[in-house]
Amino acid sequence: MMLPTIALVILNNYLPMFGVLIAFKKINYEQGILGSPWVGFENFKFLFATTDAWVITRNTILYNAAFIATNLAVAIAFAIMLNELRSRVLAKFFQSAMFLPYFLSAVVVSYLVFAMLGEENGFVNNVLLKALGIDPISWYAEPNAWPFLLPIINAWKNVGYYSVVYLAAIVGIDEEYYEAALIDGASKRKQMTSITLPLLMPVIVIMTLLQIGRIFYADFGLFFQVTLDTGALYPTTNVIDTYVYRSFMVMGDIGMSSAAGLYQAAVGLVLVFGSNYVVKKINRDNALF
Repeated sequence: MMLPTIALVILNNYLPMFGVLIAFKKINYEQGILGSPWVGFENFKFLFATTDAWVITRNTILYNAAFIATNLAVAIAFAIMLNELRSRVLAKFFQSAMFLPYFLSAVVVSYLVFAMLGEENGFVNNVLLKALGIDPISWYAEPNAWPFLLPIINAWKNVGYYSVVYLAAIVGIDEEYYEAALIDGASKRKQMTSITLPLLMPVIVIMTLLQIGRIFYADFGLFFQVTLDTGALYPTTNVIDTYVYRSFMVMGDIGMSSAAGLYQAAVGLVLVFGSNYVVKKINRDNALF
């Protein structure tokens, strides 16, 4: 029964690893991958030899750290709220409504965000700020606003998915724990801090470790399409993925793009093992492996 899945994993995950060679070669399309000359780590130097290297690395790490923290806090809050709703029908409705944005493409999300933040016809400028007596803001020319806007947009798009995962874990908690707590006079807050969160901790750790493994990867659609690839926003929205994409479009250097992908994967692997090691030292039962 496992053979079809194993075959699929080999085809989709392991065979493409052959492409790692591209990161160490200067690709000549006539000679092919194997025939192209080796250049060692020359492709990797491009990422660190420019003045933008620090900026894109900083933005990638800080944004993903903010996304992890935001998604964790908001998703758990919504999961607990949905679990406490007495109406199961209402809970299912909210759950479906929250999960829907996860399936929206980056193009759709960018249109929705533009409808909210557009300078002339956007909802924020023409309704909210106007009601408060504040002059319209050109959001796509204000780079300092996006470190706050992007975590909100990311949370709106992904919290539904994470809340469903945490809700499934909460539903699996034995009701006898809560019944015993009620007999002892524990309030809802006490039940949450003493029962729900501790029993939810293994799932929280696993989900967090998986996200840490991709902390050097950025949501390309979020940083490229939602920001409309506006040059004025580059100081606070340019990340490794968008930088590599723009460089590839200008230079057409596939070796440099492959080097960036390998660099991201290698750092992510180290971070997962390092984070898991720390978790294992604190509580072995909560570790991923």
